Amino acid sequence: MASGYIHSPRSWKNSRRSRNGYGRGLPKKKGAGGKGVWGLPGSELMETVEDVSDPNFDNENMSNGDIMLKAIVPDEPNLEIKRKLEPIILEYFENGDTHEAAIAIEEFVPKNRRDVVVEQAIELAMDHKPSHRELTSILISDLFNDCVSMADIMKAFENLLANIEDLILDVPDAPNDIGNFIARAVADDCIPPRFVANTKEKSDNEKIQAALERANTLLSIDHGLIRLHNVWGVGGALRPVKLLTKQMTLLLQEFLYSGDIEEASRCLRGLEVPHFYHNWCMKLL
Repeated sequence: MASGYIHSPRSWKNSRRSRNGYGRGLPKKKGAGGKGVWGLPGSELMETVEDVSDPNFDNENMSNGDIMLKAIVPDEPNLEIKRKLEPIILEYFENGDTHEAAIAIEEFVPKNRRDVVVEQAIELAMDHKPSHRELTSILISDLFNDCVSMADIMKAFENLLANIEDLILDVPDAPNDIGNFIARAVADDCIPPRFVANTKEKSDNEKIQAALERANTLLSIDHGLIRLHNVWGVGGALRPVKLLTKQMTLLLQEFLYSGDIEEASRCLRGLEVPHFYHNWCMKLL
């Protein structure tokens, strides 16, 4: 060497390292393994070994490696249609123009999906005021034949009845409302009267039966088809001035007695006559 110092061979005496590279078979620290040992205490409780001889062995168990999972994306084309329909129907609730709504619907809703139009309109109407439900009944009647068929309307009601349990969570009075819509559709000649009886025989669900019984009751009363044109009542500006004046007077008397401004405001908005608020101000002064 350049330095003149020669390194002596390394002495393996008293060395704890393995001389053959495989170790001496001693257990690992903390007793977690090694030759001739069982492993970490309690590790046997964590092991799950499938024994085909076990009487409880399940051939369909997903952990035996014989089953391959595959993600499936549900096909919900109606969700996209309902998403596009919502602003159209809400705008119709504001202007009441069925012609404009029909043009917008025909632009993007395929003919084989027109039942979704009726279904979505009724679902939205049930979350709104009676006047909006009346507008929805008018919309269904005006769209009939030109935009939606009798089969579309019947299918929409069948879908609503099938989902009635979910609708009740948001609209507790859903069976009564759906029954009103069905009866009104019969009165407007959009669906045949036998639809109620035929559908009633297909299901024993209590809520479905209640909705159909409501429709049957409305259709069975004297002059029922004529009265059904006011099944949602007369709301908004359609009410006579004398009736609105009387309701304003009663509302004012209740407000003066209770002093509840919030309740009075809610009742005033419920009348849906903003053009008649001047009468309220005159009586208040």
